[in-house]
Amino acid sequence: MGSKLTRYAGVVTFFVVLTWVAAGKQVEASTSWGSGSNLTHYKYLLCYTVRSGDTLYDIARVYDVPLAKLMDTNKLKDTIIRPGDVLLVPDRVSNNVPAVLSRGGISREELMLLARLIHAEARGESFTGQVAVGAVILNRVASPGFPKTIREVIFQKDKNVFQFSPVEDGSIYLEPDETAINAALEALAGRDPTNGALFFYNPRTATDRWIRTLPVVTRIGNHVFATKT
Repeated sequence: MGSKLTRYAGVVTFFVVLTWVAAGKQVEASTSWGSGSNLTHYKYLLCYTVRSGDTLYDIARVYDVPLAKLMDTNKLKDTIIRPGDVLLVPDRVSNNVPAVLSRGGISREELMLLARLIHAEARGESFTGQVAVGAVILNRVASPGFPKTIREVIFQKDKNVFQFSPVEDGSIYLEPDETAINAALEALAGRDPTNGALFFYNPRTATDRWIRTLPVVTRIGNHVFATKT
């Protein structure tokens, strides 16, 4: 079982001690996962896709993570997993690794919500394009004039209209794929291909004239990324 997981894991490793640049201001944060548990002793997260024959016990054993911690991180009520499920696996490191606690924890629910928004808005885009969409959400969280949490930014309304169309049409509730989750993790880890953009739109489908008047920062795939005037 160990060799199978090692051969097929296909994991992407990201720092849990996060740094991102938003609206010209560097923000540092550490991430908490599960029910308030702090991963001070877990500096990395692995994104693992369950394959046929995997069990939660074997995954916990191979990655040297307590089963209870693995279940708590993924909000699992039992040990049942199915092929295709995506698990977040905390990777143990030295106890003397410092954690930066200036911004507070990011819950698993917030991570998955960010991944769902990325999936709904940018599936089919390049990985960089998906990271860019996630970065816009985080840039808003760090920018004056926007709500201060991922959830509040994603569900924000302007004149009784949701800011993001997937919230309006319900596609925000589609399960994200592994690419979207990895893109969310990378955005949280500090990558911002947009250089601080606060808005994005597809010029082929956008009907809002106002958004087209905003200063363009960059173009990635089908999306234009813009900032305030």
